[in-house]
Amino acid sequence: MKYEQLAKDIIKNVGGKENVNSVVHCITRLRFKLKDEDKANTETLNNMEGVVTVRQSGGQYQVVIGNHVPEVYKAVVADGGFDAEKPVDAVDEENEDKGGLLNRFIDLISGIFTPILGILAASGMIKGLNVLFVSLGWLDETGGTYQILNVTGDALFYFLPILLGYTAMKKFGGTPFVGMVIAMGLVYPALEGIPETAEPLYTLFAGTVIESPVYIEFFGIPVILMTYSMSVIPIIISAFFAAKLERFLTKVIPSVVRTFLVPMLTLLIIIPLTFIVIGPIATWASQILGVGTVWVYDLSPMIAGIFVGGFWLVLVMLGLHWGLVPIAINNIQVAGADVILPLSFVHSFAIAGAILAVWIRTTNQKTKSLSAPAFISAIFGVTEPAMYGIALPLKRPFIFTLISSGVGGAIIGLFGTKMYIYGGLGIFKFPSFINPEEGFDTGFMGAIIAAVVGIILAFVLTYFFGEFNKNEENKTVTEESSEPRENGDEQNEIIVSPLNGKVESLSDISDTAFSSGALGKGVAINPSEGKLISPVSGTVSALFGTNHAIGIKTGHGAEVLIHIGMDTVQLDGKHFKAHVSQGDQIEKGQLLIEFDIKAIEKEGYNLTTPVVITNYDQYKMIETVEQGNIQIGDTIITII
Repeated sequence: MKYEQLAKDIIKNVGGKENVNSVVHCITRLRFKLKDEDKANTETLNNMEGVVTVRQSGGQYQVVIGNHVPEVYKAVVADGGFDAEKPVDAVDEENEDKGGLLNRFIDLISGIFTPILGILAASGMIKGLNVLFVSLGWLDETGGTYQILNVTGDALFYFLPILLGYTAMKKFGGTPFVGMVIAMGLVYPALEGIPETAEPLYTLFAGTVIESPVYIEFFGIPVILMTYSMSVIPIIISAFFAAKLERFLTKVIPSVVRTFLVPMLTLLIIIPLTFIVIGPIATWASQILGVGTVWVYDLSPMIAGIFVGGFWLVLVMLGLHWGLVPIAINNIQVAGADVILPLSFVHSFAIAGAILAVWIRTTNQKTKSLSAPAFISAIFGVTEPAMYGIALPLKRPFIFTLISSGVGGAIIGLFGTKMYIYGGLGIFKFPSFINPEEGFDTGFMGAIIAAVVGIILAFVLTYFFGEFNKNEENKTVTEESSEPRENGDEQNEIIVSPLNGKVESLSDISDTAFSSGALGKGVAINPSEGKLISPVSGTVSALFGTNHAIGIKTGHGAEVLIHIGMDTVQLDGKHFKAHVSQGDQIEKGQLLIEFDIKAIEKEGYNLTTPVVITNYDQYKMIETVEQGNIQIGDTIITII
């Protein structure tokens, strides 16, 4: 391991493993909580190669590393045997960002489903292809080949609660393996098979839509056995309560027995609670939600298609599309098919048609070279390169994509296309529309017609009305303001102010890691407004979980680090709200982070914000503005 020796030396000089209560990291430094800071050899650490400096603040012993802190942290955890299972950005409920309910729900769904979407789509594709092979007569449903392929594609869906138990528990800040065991209990075969082999003891809610036979009791309490394989909501709710219970037990149980007693009590309480209360209520809610969604669709499938199809890419940009994923999975589980997500199917074909028109018509070679791979990836359902690299910067192709996708959604609604499995994207999604009983029905044909109409309509509109050759400045995202300006024989890159406020000298701020210039060259800004705007176009290379710091890499390689306030990592994300994610392509002038200045200052934190170029040593010179008032968009750094 590249940083193994550095990790060993750091642990040794903070007083050894036995002196460490915990260690986490932020965007630039390791943050130790030591039992006795006097045992740490600060002077040695300060002079150690690979360590920028050491700071002691807010009850933390901070070893400043710089850009390589994630790698060093992994080495420190591995060598010290410290607990890294709980994510660094896990936040207690009292410190959660109290943003809007919708934003918190979207963040929740995104955090739980994102880690498994790739394997989810892959499994769906396998199931879809298996159905396709049967429909074409290539396989027999009773044959071994079909059975093995079916197991391969269906295994994830059957045991989906186990994966969600891991991701949900991790999202809620609990121990992921505890969440997995809770889910294993829900899909335990012996319990699932009871209704098929036994007579009910009695029936609850007889004569209602939630009529429930009772086969077993738990200490005299009726247990309503539901089918939890392939379910979504029960395990997510169970994990939420399990994480809270686990944190409570960790606080009250002595450390000497905490390792086994906390998970034991968590399982003993949550699993029965899930079977008795959480599971039935969540399952009934899922049924009602699925039925309600279908009911709304039945009111006007075409209007629903226009809205979902036409605004799908906008929903994706805002992150709102995550709210439909569990609904679709629930609909497939409850009703055997989903009619909502198919309405969004045409968007990848529509944007592919628009990009194809740009590819043919554009006179700009850079745009043309970007269009070819963007078109191909869009056909296969990966729309980000086309959307962020071409359609959005050129504007009209994006608008025509929305229009064409809306028309395609209306056609999908008209034909009543249904999705029977959670399949792949783009052309790989067609098998998802094959009716397991009827094969290639009218719904499947509707999907084909909608895709063809979407791609042709977007192509025609963009080809004849795109007007993307009229304005050279709007041709590609990479030709925006991040383009260097020539200055004699040199090329300069301009970094503008991301904040309104007052510029200060970097050397005057209290954090020596920044004031010494060890983390980069640049300026500090005392903000007057709680909005951080992107100073360049580029990629979010780093975004710490507490949203107080962000790294951006420009299209020309400059690495910009913006750290909002001093020691604000200790707020654990409180008063900060990010509008982007790591890996996002961003535009100059785009809103990155919002923060509550008054609330942060009330808690005693200095909001002086360093804006530095961390790879300054790769350039001839870094020029900065003089001290004084500054507005968003004003030049603060010139990279030569």
